[in-house]
Amino acid sequence: MVKMSDVAKRANVSTATVSRVLSKEGYVSEETRNKVLKAIDVLGYTPNRLASNFRKSSSHTVLAIIPDITNPFFSEVVKGLEKVAAERGYHVLLGDTGNSLNVERDLMELVREQLADGVILATARVTNEEIEKLGRELPLVVACEYFDGISIPTVSIDNVVAAREATQYLIDCGHRRIALISGRFNIVLNRDRIRGYRQALEYSGLPVQESLIQEGDWTMESGMNAMSRILAMDQLPTAVFAASDEMAVGALKSLKAKGLRVPNDMSVMGFDDISLSEMVEPELSTVRQPKRELGELAIRMLLNIVEGKKLERTQVILPHRLMIRGSTAPPSPPHGGGR
Repeated sequence: MVKMSDVAKRANVSTATVSRVLSKEGYVSEETRNKVLKAIDVLGYTPNRLASNFRKSSSHTVLAIIPDITNPFFSEVVKGLEKVAAERGYHVLLGDTGNSLNVERDLMELVREQLADGVILATARVTNEEIEKLGRELPLVVACEYFDGISIPTVSIDNVVAAREATQYLIDCGHRRIALISGRFNIVLNRDRIRGYRQALEYSGLPVQESLIQEGDWTMESGMNAMSRILAMDQLPTAVFAASDEMAVGALKSLKAKGLRVPNDMSVMGFDDISLSEMVEPELSTVRQPKRELGELAIRMLLNIVEGKKLERTQVILPHRLMIRGSTAPPSPPHGGGR
């Protein structure tokens, strides 16, 4: 299927220029118009008539692109989005990428066809350049994640500080060998959580051991696998900090399968404070993110942009909070190794 971006690439223009040619709205030079029309003819591009209709008046629809709707964290964010959208007379279309970069790009291309008034991007796998380009073409807000060095409106927590405080809490409990189960290394949000973990160790004069940083992919299964790799080490840590609650629950399952007790043999700290964190045994210590508030503020910011209102702030950092429960405690006397 030929996309508007294919036409833009062949004509060496922006998708916004192709859109102006198709809608016959806005100025386009005759030379550029002819280049675009020729590219359309060569490629056999057929404009989306539904999109054309939407261009002429607001669709009162926004698209939320999320990485995984099965993750309870994003389910709560979506509830916040939908609540505010409904109050203001808008509908929310959900685009679930399944953590796929290609799907994320396909959904962004769909938005370029202007089937929605704007987009909330709650996943950050594409490049800064791609985000900036999309932000120039239509209203865009990044929620939960963020990009370095670009001016796209964003709402999130401070992941460096949150991860540093979680790790520092474990250090204050007396742990000196602390493992980290991280998310994907190539995600900005996750790199910040790793940075916070490193800072806490360094500030406390503790060495950062790269072998104790194990990569996961936010899922329970990846947490189990990462914890299994940690348990295969000659010297065990006395605590593990997982960069998501689902990975933390996976770590709990792996520890239980090995006959180890939490927190007696090893403390476990999570991140997000999803509902599951209070359902496991022991209940999970974690970093609470204001999930619904993230969604509510992101949609308010987006709709204000759509409606031509000026944003008071474009980069918003919401507060987080440590939730201390039964999965963390001071380390036991050294019988299980690792202090």
